[in-house]
Amino acid sequence: VQLVESGGELVQAGGSLRLSCAASGSIVRINAMRWYRQTPGKTRDLVAGIASGGSTNYADSVKGRFTISRDNAKNTLFLQMNSLKPEDTAVYYCNADVEAYSGIYYMNTYWGQGTQVTVSS
Repeated sequence: VQLVESGGELVQAGGSLRLSCAASGSIVRINAMRWYRQTPGKTRDLVAGIASGGSTNYADSVKGRFTISRDNAKNTLFLQMNSLKPEDTAVYYCNADVEAYSGIYYMNTYWGQGTQVTVSS
């Protein structure tokens, strides 16, 4: 199973970006999916999460500005980021709890490689 993020780039403060995370491999079902972010020397922090049924949760710092969503048919996770601030600058990682089949059924949590978001002032 692989998770591949895309959509990160340099944007001015107040602008918007949409991140995507595509999951591929021997996937049976994807349960919870999440976005994290990390800056150099700091911990990787949860930004937003979404359950398979669609319920969501957000870090206080992004509530009202970011929206997490998913397309279950395409095994893809999204993060719409509006009103971006310089403090949103980070590498953004997607994370997913995946049920897979490769001769046997198994469940694991996977990470993408990250996509850089830079917000200039």
